[in-house]
Amino acid sequence: MSEHRNTRNQISLPIILCLGLAGGIFIGASLNTQKTSSEVGRDVQKLREVLTFINKNYVDDIKTDKLVDESIQHLLAKLDPHSVYIPASDRVQANEDLRGNFDGIGVEFNIFQDTIVVISPLAGGPSEALGILSGDKILKVDDKDVAGVGITSPDVMKLLKGPSGTEVKVTIQRNGSPEPLEFNIVRDKIPQFSLDVAYMVDHETGYIKISRFAATTYEEFSIALNKLKERGMKRLVLDLQSNGGGYMDMAIQMADDFLSGGKKIVYTNGKDKSLNTDAVSTANGNFESGDLIVLVNEWSASATEILAGALQDNDRALVVGRRSYGKGLVQKPFDLNDGSELRLTISRYYTPSGRSIQKPYDDEEEYSQDILSRYKKGEFFHADSIHFNDTLKYTTHNGRTVYGGGGIMPDYFIPLDTTQNSHYLNELYSTTAIYEYAFKYAEKHKKELEESGFDNYYTKFKVSDEMLNDLVKLGQQKKLKPDYEELRLKKQLFQVHVKAQIARKVWGNDGLYPIMNETNEIFQQALKLFDRIPELNNTKL
Repeated sequence: MSEHRNTRNQISLPIILCLGLAGGIFIGASLNTQKTSSEVGRDVQKLREVLTFINKNYVDDIKTDKLVDESIQHLLAKLDPHSVYIPASDRVQANEDLRGNFDGIGVEFNIFQDTIVVISPLAGGPSEALGILSGDKILKVDDKDVAGVGITSPDVMKLLKGPSGTEVKVTIQRNGSPEPLEFNIVRDKIPQFSLDVAYMVDHETGYIKISRFAATTYEEFSIALNKLKERGMKRLVLDLQSNGGGYMDMAIQMADDFLSGGKKIVYTNGKDKSLNTDAVSTANGNFESGDLIVLVNEWSASATEILAGALQDNDRALVVGRRSYGKGLVQKPFDLNDGSELRLTISRYYTPSGRSIQKPYDDEEEYSQDILSRYKKGEFFHADSIHFNDTLKYTTHNGRTVYGGGGIMPDYFIPLDTTQNSHYLNELYSTTAIYEYAFKYAEKHKKELEESGFDNYYTKFKVSDEMLNDLVKLGQQKKLKPDYEELRLKKQLFQVHVKAQIARKVWGNDGLYPIMNETNEIFQQALKLFDRIPELNNTKL
């Protein structure tokens, strides 16, 4: 992530390919003519006059600052779906996913039976340093009762997060302690990782899952890649499913590791030519020859599509899954005087073959409902239901046909497996019953589980009928009506999820993902496709 590396790739500005895909999507006509500064000045003067008349003469009292914020949001909505305005009050939270850290006390928590329970103190955080433990129940924050008052997760975040160096007092009930314990916690920077997990699937196959492209993503990826190589990795599954994007340069640096020198990665084109970029790979890639499969789905977007598109167009990797989201607009953040932020679309990006993967956005309703529309049309289940415009046909380095105009179409389509979903299971998650059950079971059996080790747990541990019945009872305590028929029909699915959540409590994501990936149809099919990688050198797949 050094400046030198960015310079080699010709990245000269902070570019954000926004993470927020589902919310705030509005469409309007683009402004195709460039106004002179005097014309813009007249427009600003008109707005100033209107606000002055409103402030002086409007029948009711009104806050003009709120009116201005809403006007800016409406103005940007007329440009494209991803130019956004972030008020000063929301800016810190809006940028946390991209920063790679946040300020807080450093605990993972959940709310069980109207009580905040510490799932685990985060490594290196202030809570861990003070001795706060898994299972501690938070009764008060700064002498304010937080147990039994209907507190929500956003409420907890507001109470516990805050600037580094500030102090918060928490009162905790700990099992085995007769009296509540008080801790004065000084908030600090808490690492927020964008690499969810990296592990060896077998003796030669590695797996890395990236959830977003934040400031620390490439560093996290490099460390994980080197560790897997030390363990004998010869081929890699890179999981970018549901990765909504982030910093463009992180995706470029990752692509560079997979490509030999001199290969085009991405280029951008906008009104201000000085902001355009043309990223080309260097000769310093860390995994230029090992077999590579990239996983994408309908929620893989932006920087994810840059990486997948670069690897596909250069015939470097098999892309497996379902058609990606289709966001090919590049935003640059601009600071405003009051501390707010404008993220303005400054260019479009293109894959090495020349594809723009931005889907049409001239119709607001169609754009906002696109993913649902794909589902209803059967695209999630049948590849032949996807139709591309022949005028947007392009070819990869070795002559394979690819298409622009709406996301990255994978080389191998994997239909959605509806058997891996359950309404009752979803309700057990939404009521936190499954989390609470796994937490309590893991706390009770933690010593024996740790002593036996994850490998033994993964191969031999089985969730019993008795355990499932206890889970159902816990759900009933939360007013959740049992669905015994669905539990019977999809018993194996329930067992996998309970086993995975217990493993997460004991071993973190290193325990969760190897088990959960048993239900990931794209991952499971991808493992069978490594023998098709030589076909990348052919013109057809």
